[in-house]
Amino acid sequence: MTEVIVLNGGSSSGKSGIVRCLQDVLPDPWLALGTDTLVDAMPASMRASDAGIEFAPDGAVIVGPGFRTLEAAWIAGVAAMARAGARVIVDEVFLGGADSQRRWQQALRDVRVLWVGVRCDGAVAAGREVARGDRVVGMAGSQAELVHRGVTYDLEVDTTHAEALECARTIAAHVG
Repeated sequence: MTEVIVLNGGSSSGKSGIVRCLQDVLPDPWLALGTDTLVDAMPASMRASDAGIEFAPDGAVIVGPGFRTLEAAWIAGVAAMARAGARVIVDEVFLGGADSQRRWQQALRDVRVLWVGVRCDGAVAAGREVARGDRVVGMAGSQAELVHRGVTYDLEVDTTHAEALECARTIAAHVG
């Protein structure tokens, strides 16, 4: 039985909408946790420092050693929740591509995971980013392909033309 669904995709690719739809279509309750939750939980001083996470004016995201320490604890905590019986959907952005996935794989090594790539054309994601108004312009375009480099998936969905509910139903059909 799948215990964790990891959705990986760039900013404004539609992951959060898919997560909400998954929570509606899956028969059991699933917790939704993601990198935005982690960043929001950090002290403000960590969101603009070399040690924490910095969002550059061009949309680049720079992470420092303090962020990595907190991220490792976060990942271990999510894995512990899954091992304790919570079913979890993770909304992630693998800025480090395959290295990011490896960190999750190590923590989730004894948990059944469905790895899902959420793709979206960079231009479409950039348009969504502007419409949202809560992201640094350029982030979506720079992440659209970067986050998928070297990452292996059980399933991929593409939100360029597909709605979140359609993608969620595709994913739910693969949850065992």
